[in-house]
Amino acid sequence: MSKMTKSLKGQVNRKRYQPDINQFLALCGRNYFHILKWLPEKAAQGDTWSVEEGTSCLNVRLIENTHYTQLIEISRTLPLSDYIDSPCISVRVYHDAKLAEVLTSRQISQLSPVYDYPNIRMYHRDEKYQVNAFLEELLKVGGSFSAIYLSEC
Repeated sequence: MSKMTKSLKGQVNRKRYQPDINQFLALCGRNYFHILKWLPEKAAQGDTWSVEEGTSCLNVRLIENTHYTQLIEISRTLPLSDYIDSPCISVRVYHDAKLAEVLTSRQISQLSPVYDYPNIRMYHRDEKYQVNAFLEELLKVGGSFSAIYLSEC
C-alpha cells in the first residue's frame, strides 16, 4: 500500500464531529424552564432586575421583547479581579418552542454550531453546547431564587 493510499484511508476513517441535536435541544429546554421561574410576564424592553439567593446574584436586562421571543442579557457580579471577567451572556428565549439558547458570550460575539479543532481561538468542537451547559450551571446556582424586579424609567 502506498503512502498516498494510507494517508487517504486515514482521512476517510476520521469522523467529523456531529452535534447531538436531541441533547442540545434538551439542554435548551431545561434552560428555558430555569429562566421562566423568574422571568416577569409584563417586562418591557430595557427593564432590568436581579435574581438573588444568599450571596449569589444574577443581573438580567431585557434587550428585545417580541410576541414569541425575548432577548435577555444575564451577568453575574463577581468580586473585582484582574484575572477573571464577570460572566455575561445574551440569551434568546423562544416562548413558542419553549427553548432558551445562548447567542453570545463575553468572549464570543456569535456562536457557530461546530468549530474545527484545533482552531486559532482554541474553541471546543462543541463550544455552542458548552456555553449553553455553562448557562445551565449559572442558572442552577441555587434552586430557590427570589426575583427582585427593577424597572428603568
